[in-house]
Amino acid sequence: MALTSPVTGAAQTGFTSPTYTLTADRFPGPNGVQYAVSALGGTQVGATANSAAAPFLVSVERPVSLKTQKISAAGIVYSPGRNRHRIATRKGMVAVTAQPALEGICETFIAVPVGAETVSPAEIRAMLSAHIGVLTQYASALGDQMASGVVTA
Repeated sequence: MALTSPVTGAAQTGFTSPTYTLTADRFPGPNGVQYAVSALGGTQVGATANSAAAPFLVSVERPVSLKTQKISAAGIVYSPGRNRHRIATRKGMVAVTAQPALEGICETFIAVPVGAETVSPAEIRAMLSAHIGVLTQYASALGDQMASGVVTA
């Protein structure tokens, strides 16, 4: 997966036209890619780019070994479960003034039934389209919710 840099961020209270410049980073395994957020654009007062003390990383990974459908001795095709994909954003943030940054983590897991990639790829795309659309629409309210503890939607 190759992302185009900079990435345009979703709307957030107090942010104006947020962008994130990505630099390729080494993914800690054989089955993914990772980027460091090397620069911020727009107005994001109080936010910082990646550093050793406060990482800002985005990673995408697929299963180490993709599962495939199986055929039993009786000739019955069955699915051995789901292939699970993961997108994670990790961001260092100070939780106590004058203390080192701790890591906040935002993860999306996508579990696709084995065989659906062949039989119904449009259903996979519809699921992702709706999910990402909801996150995009709810991004600012979700940021407010995380900061205030009050569910606003």
